[in-house]
Amino acid sequence: MWKQALKRHEQWCELMDELRAALPYLNIGDATATCDSSFKCIVYTNREPVSSDPQEGGARSRRWTVVGCLSVLAPVYTVYGVQYDYKGREVRGAARVFFEPLPAQMQALAQVVARKIESRYGAEALPRKIAETQVPLIVHRKEPPETTLFHALFTPEPENLPL
Repeated sequence: MWKQALKRHEQWCELMDELRAALPYLNIGDATATCDSSFKCIVYTNREPVSSDPQEGGARSRRWTVVGCLSVLAPVYTVYGVQYDYKGREVRGAARVFFEPLPAQMQALAQVVARKIESRYGAEALPRKIAETQVPLIVHRKEPPETTLFHALFTPEPENLPL
């Protein structure tokens, strides 16, 4: 499937250009990896200060990331969010993944990404309830009964993104 899909990678790069034009104040990246089963784009927000208590050993900040995935296996897509907390320049703790409904901070960006994917590819959003359906497949290190349709169609590690 990836052999065929990679022929469309240039189109996916054009989607990144459309997102950059629509969201010029944000960083947009292509995080497509053939170990997953989807094209993947990322919209990085700027870090927001959370606190700057000197006793905590440095300023703390937070970054929201919106991820759009277009499956190479089916004409469906998903958009989800990831939150990273920082202490100084270092990521602190595990990333938090958000699915629908997304936090308010992510909703407008998610809508832009979703509209661009829908208009360019004619794909439909995979409803979260269906995405959570367990599937009897091994996807990377995920094994049944933990493997879901989301993992099979998009990525088994939604939090694993380039920073």
